[in-house]
Formats: sequence, C-alpha cells, structure tokens
Amino acid sequence: MTKPNPPALDPGQVPEQSITGYPEPYKSRVAGRHKRHLGDAAGLRNFGVNVTRLDPGAESSMRHWHSKQDEFIYVLEGEVTLVTDAGRQKLRRGMAAGFPAGKADAHQLVNETKKPVLYLEIGDRTLGDGASYSEADLAAKLVDGKWVFTHKDGSPYK
Repeated sequence: MTKPNPPALDPGQVPEQSITGYPEPYKSRVAGRHKRHLGDAAGLRNFGVNVTRLDPGAESSMRHWHSKQDEFIYVLEGEVTLVTDAGRQKLRRGMAAGFPAGKADAHQLVNETKKPVLYLEIGDRTLGDGASYSEADLAAKLVDGKWVFTHKDGSPYK
C-alpha cells in the first residue's frame, strides 16, 4: 500500500502504545490496553482520537467520570462490556456511547470475550480537567497536559 500524504494517515503506521499513568494496583488492570494516538499523529490540539485495542480480559480504565472533558467511544470490532452506574451492557460493532463532562456516572469498558476488541475513543482536551473514580482509591488532575494520580485524600502514591 502506498503511504498516504498528510493530512491523511494510515492508522496501522501509528505506533501502538500500552502505557498508563495509573499507579499499582491499577496499572496492571489495564495492561491489555493498547492505543494508537491518531489525533496526535494528525497534529490535533483540541481533542484526541485513539484507536484502542483491548485484549481478552483487559479493562480500558478504572470506572471514572471527567469534570470538564467529554468522551465518546465507537466500537469498530468485537464485543465489549460497558460498565456504568446503571449496570453492565454489551456493545457490539457499530455501537457507540458518550460520556458528557460533569455527569457523575462512572464508566469503563471491559473485554469479557476471548477475542480482541477495537474501538475509537474521542475526547476533548479541556484544561483543568479532573477525573473521579467511584470504585478505586484514586483521583486524577490534568496538570500541564499530563495526568497526575493521587489517593482520593490527595496524598501521593509511593
């Protein structure tokens, strides 16, 4: 295949990253999450776009909600379980979910199947955002473009 010319890009040529800022014991829970940062590769500054792959058994994040940033996901391949305050539901290829900023409905995606799941993840980059985690002793604040994680009482992880 011919390499596309910018602004076009081939998502398969964007490096896949499997890193997280989560401290343990949460870091290992997202070990099977792999992202291709398409928005960064395209030079976008106001919102992010990722193609995310969840291996079987992997979690997208700890259940959380954002104070200022909106999030949206669209399932490209496979079946994933969306976990929210209302319970669990299956999302299949072609289904989507949106998470408005400031709505205290913690969410996460879990791959409970034996096949990888691929989904598009879109979120804005509003400054001063924070994330609240309903089931983890975890808090997050966006500081100078990087997530800083602490215990809910504000004390640092060691």
